[in-house]
Amino acid sequence: MSVSSVAVDPSVCAPLAVLGRDVTVPLVTGGEVSYAALDYAASAPALQRVWDDVAAYAPYYGSVHRGAGYLSQLSTDLFENSRRTVAEFLGCREGDQVVFTRSTTDSLNLLASALPADCQVFVFETEHHASLLPWRDARVTYLNAPRTPEEAVHTLERALADRDPYGPALVCVTGASNVTGELWPVRELAAAAHAHGARIVLDAAQLAPHHPVSIAELDVDWVAFSGHKLYAPFGSGVLAGRSDWLRDAEPYLAGGGASRKVARRADGGVDVEWHDTAARHEAGSPNVIGVYSIASACKALTDAGFDELVAREQHLIKEVREGLAEVPQVRILSLFGDDAPRVGVISFVVDGWNSSHFAAALSAEYGIGVRDGLFCAHPLVRTLLDSEPDEPGECGAPEAAPGEKSLNAIRVSFGAGTPDEHVERFVRAVRELVADGARWSYRTEDGRCVPDTGAAA
Repeated sequence: MSVSSVAVDPSVCAPLAVLGRDVTVPLVTGGEVSYAALDYAASAPALQRVWDDVAAYAPYYGSVHRGAGYLSQLSTDLFENSRRTVAEFLGCREGDQVVFTRSTTDSLNLLASALPADCQVFVFETEHHASLLPWRDARVTYLNAPRTPEEAVHTLERALADRDPYGPALVCVTGASNVTGELWPVRELAAAAHAHGARIVLDAAQLAPHHPVSIAELDVDWVAFSGHKLYAPFGSGVLAGRSDWLRDAEPYLAGGGASRKVARRADGGVDVEWHDTAARHEAGSPNVIGVYSIASACKALTDAGFDELVAREQHLIKEVREGLAEVPQVRILSLFGDDAPRVGVISFVVDGWNSSHFAAALSAEYGIGVRDGLFCAHPLVRTLLDSEPDEPGECGAPEAAPGEKSLNAIRVSFGAGTPDEHVERFVRAVRELVADGARWSYRTEDGRCVPDTGAAA
């Protein structure tokens, strides 16, 4: 997979309008500044267009399916049309299903519950925990972190060729790392999986907001992603792809909506006939507004033009990476090297700084929101930091005090709604903090580094 090569002048592609773009926040040093949201990899701000679409629909909100009332029927049409919009956005094949879930984590746990008996799962240690951990009832082979895309493909091929006994198998791989932003060779990994009789699921949580994703072109079996990373509000997600394993599995949740027919037996028990469509795994009253918001975001990104969005994001990536490269104390974390194609997710460490302290100073003194920790990808970050497996460090909860070494990194991430000024302010802030130090004193409170109230540096 490669980023777009279409030549587009990023100066003529304005950032998309997002909620919160005019929010101001107080600085510990005095005054206020517009908030620079540079934590898109955790949750991207909702697009203004998505919010407007949801607001326009809200008065017509109704419970979907089986309702005779006008609002129920209107909401049902909107819900099912949203399914078709998502299928088109993902380039689904004929026969593929789009199942709505709560998140990427929920989607992958749903797929894990639908694995056939004795299925073997192959997953790289580089995965986000949402992809690394759901396979508890399967035989799992964890693959070491590769240092090139070619090594990733060869590692997978060897593991699949050596599996015994030969039976159902699933490969789970990210499309873009939530730590390094690097793109993975998804099409090549899919080809390797299929050549050895395995299926593959793509965790597109970090890929879909930044780059076109086509199930058909990538030749993957399933794709999972979250609405809250795709510029939609929280609480919605998607699992799309082949229907057979999902159709043959017990419903993910048992209840109304998943069942087609329920009848009492003569012996007092209950017989259930489950749906064999996506409804089989969508029991309960669905999140109609969340589903609609995902569809709205898909349309907004498509209408904006992914070539233009990708080109502008590559411009921002270049600005950040070149700016950080000018600071000798900064080390950018990478698996595949400086030339690897990537999305707008960059993690780094700063010599002489506790990562939590650095992130706290960016927020308190510059109004910049980034992320620090192990980013729910503990094995990967430990590998990138050359740490021992038992070295202390937790996702987002560093134990070291300001100035002490910490097993954590800093992550800056951005996307379609990021103004140039936010990136410029971030690069300037990094330079100033490294050169001059923090202007305020900080302390550790409940595992987080926070400004020491009323105590300047």
